Amino acid sequence: MLSAKSTILARSYALFLLTLVVGVFAQFEWQQRDAFDEIKYRFDKVNGDNCPIQHISDLYLPEDTVSHKPDIKEININPIFPNRTALLHLHNMALSRSFFWSYILQSRFIRPAINDTYDPGMMYYFLSTVADVSANPYINASAIYFAPNSSYTSSYRGFFNKTFPRFGPRTFRLDDFNDPIHLQKISTWNTFDVRDLGAHPPDTKSQDYTSDLYKINEWYKTWLPDDVEGRHDTKTTYQVEIRYANNTNETFTFHGPPGADENPGPIKWTRPYFDCGRSNKWLVSAVVPIADIYPRHTQFRHIEYPKYTAIAVLEMDFERLDINQCPKGEGNKGPNHFANTARCKKETTECEPLHGWGFRRGGYQCRCKPGFRLPNVVRRPYLGEIVERASAEQYYNDYDCLKIGWVQKVPIQWERVSYDVREKYLDLHPEYRNYSTGSRSLHEEHINIDQVLKFIHGVNYRTCKNFHPQDLILRGDVGYGAKEQFENEAKMAVRLANFISAFLQISDPNEVYTGKRVADKPLTEDQMIGETLAIVLGDTKVWSASMLWERNKFTNRTYFAPHAYKTELNTRKFKVEDLARLNKTHEIYTEKKYFKFLKQRWSTNFDDLETFYMKMKLRHNETGEYMQKYEHYPNSYRAASLKHGYWAQPQFDCDGYVKKWLVTYAAPFFGWDSLKVKLEFKGVVAVSMDMLQLDINQCPDSYFEPNAYKNTHKCDERTSYCVPIMGRGYETGGYKCECLQGYEYPFEDLITYYDGQLVEAEYQNIVVDKQSRYDTFHCRLAGASALQVATSLLVSLLGLTLILMYKFR
Repeated sequence: MLSAKSTILARSYALFLLTLVVGVFAQFEWQQRDAFDEIKYRFDKVNGDNCPIQHISDLYLPEDTVSHKPDIKEININPIFPNRTALLHLHNMALSRSFFWSYILQSRFIRPAINDTYDPGMMYYFLSTVADVSANPYINASAIYFAPNSSYTSSYRGFFNKTFPRFGPRTFRLDDFNDPIHLQKISTWNTFDVRDLGAHPPDTKSQDYTSDLYKINEWYKTWLPDDVEGRHDTKTTYQVEIRYANNTNETFTFHGPPGADENPGPIKWTRPYFDCGRSNKWLVSAVVPIADIYPRHTQFRHIEYPKYTAIAVLEMDFERLDINQCPKGEGNKGPNHFANTARCKKETTECEPLHGWGFRRGGYQCRCKPGFRLPNVVRRPYLGEIVERASAEQYYNDYDCLKIGWVQKVPIQWERVSYDVREKYLDLHPEYRNYSTGSRSLHEEHINIDQVLKFIHGVNYRTCKNFHPQDLILRGDVGYGAKEQFENEAKMAVRLANFISAFLQISDPNEVYTGKRVADKPLTEDQMIGETLAIVLGDTKVWSASMLWERNKFTNRTYFAPHAYKTELNTRKFKVEDLARLNKTHEIYTEKKYFKFLKQRWSTNFDDLETFYMKMKLRHNETGEYMQKYEHYPNSYRAASLKHGYWAQPQFDCDGYVKKWLVTYAAPFFGWDSLKVKLEFKGVVAVSMDMLQLDINQCPDSYFEPNAYKNTHKCDERTSYCVPIMGRGYETGGYKCECLQGYEYPFEDLITYYDGQLVEAEYQNIVVDKQSRYDTFHCRLAGASALQVATSLLVSLLGLTLILMYKFR
């Protein structure tokens, strides 16, 4: 009896284990293990507790687990996928930081030679990395790692022409759920761990980020050490023409990261790695080199070579990156570790990736292949997440498309439509009957989009003088989409505003420390010019950037407003103008609309600003040795976020430096008043982008959406609906007409929709009364071919019945 019970118990345990194994390896029995399961197992295997004893190979994932990496050679040619905009911003931020540090480390050649260093102090480095993370929710960490004995500093007395053995300021975002600072017990994303990774005992190689024993320093080896022997021409140069407020000019050439036209370019991506002992997360980093003239102050210029002395490393969570599970094809050429892991039925459907899913299954949808249609009871393509969760019975019986029975050939010859048909289509869009031209086209109740775009594209640096200044300031809804499409560029302004706010509130030049350490000096003109310039160099969509200080708020200056801009898209020559030079009443920068608006908005009440907390650890002394808490630990500052800025109306400044239709975003920055009692408005950072790089959205939208072009599409609304297409620019036709539920695409074609550009072109042919095939751009009732067959059968049966009735009557 006991033996039988033991046998039953053993079988029960075996069955339980079998069920557990099947449940772990696959959700359902029809799902076989694939590349995603392999990576997910490796992803979950490592954590903060066991990472120190893991083999180094377990701390890295394959390089192709991150696909579709932004390539600087493609950015201005092909559109960036929506699921790669955060990765693109990481790319641009790293590039911007590299340009700034390269510029500021070499800007000593602009100033007189003295026995002191013009380099920023340690606090400048720390707060710069803090601002990189605080202004960008998708960036998890930012760091600058110097090569051994390559970092000069002004933070120690008597340290002229001396270097730190190691210097690695790094900031990463902490999970502050249980932090005693926050009594609400919620994660704010606004607490940062700031430390100098160059401060460690000299004999601990495992803490030396340049050592092979530092397991996760693949980012260091991408560019460093840089061995330059006897060559002065190994580093790319960039030229800046500077015009100061006193009308003196300076042309400064500095060495920077490789250019976009060089191979491999300025950005190198690392494999995903586990940030062991630091943030304890899986990260992906963008690495850019920082150039300097090294060694310094030898009095023999011929032995001072341009070389890479440091790297800027910006990191984001691997878990936040979308994966592409679709098979390889034109939009998914690879390398892609997760290719072909989608569950779409390849016989009748094809895979299309979606954005916003991160590192998990189901970030795609299954669309019908050409020649197939959705069943009448299905409204939209099958969502990958639903397919992945389906049981075997659901999967094998559903998620198919039906074959279209009768497929028409695409017409290759067409003619002018009849008078009544033309009138019918013109009645659907009455704005094409009576319309205004030029700037007046924008003031119609129902705008004619073609006339509006004709006016906008007709304004350039030659013709702008022919228009009234009011005509060159457009309605705000004409720039609809800027908040989403130019969000990365706006974050550049927020990042710089955050940094200035942090420096003005945290760094006190009069503070006295023990030992040889001295406080950072106030912000300098060179530093602010370099920060402004770095935005334009780092993000190709930004045509100009400005830093506008309020009157008497910048050290030793009444007005100060560095304005950096470029006149060509792909160039290595840039210009900087101090707008304080323009001191006429109508020219002074403090009269700009966005400056006055933000000054008034933030004149008294600062309660809505974000509060950022820092846990900062600095080096013990010049040689590092170990880290110690900053004298003010923890500390905090208040700064603006993206929502606190101001989007200006699109404008063509005929007298400005960049003669384009510009959309401007401005972010405010703040510091203590003279008594250090309360915050006060100090100025704004503004970035301007070319409006013509926006994608127009002509599809219908909610009544409250401020889009001047909404519902101007030409789809047949009875049988199809409008879906926006990205990458078409500021032109008509940036959409496609998809068939509604219960309708099918009738033509033998490689696509299953009507392209908006073709639809717009054929509608224009109707307007001018030319040959057009616009009348064919509508979907057919689904199953129409089957109905025709059924009708023929019914007619035949009816005829047979009549014959038989007549015969046997």
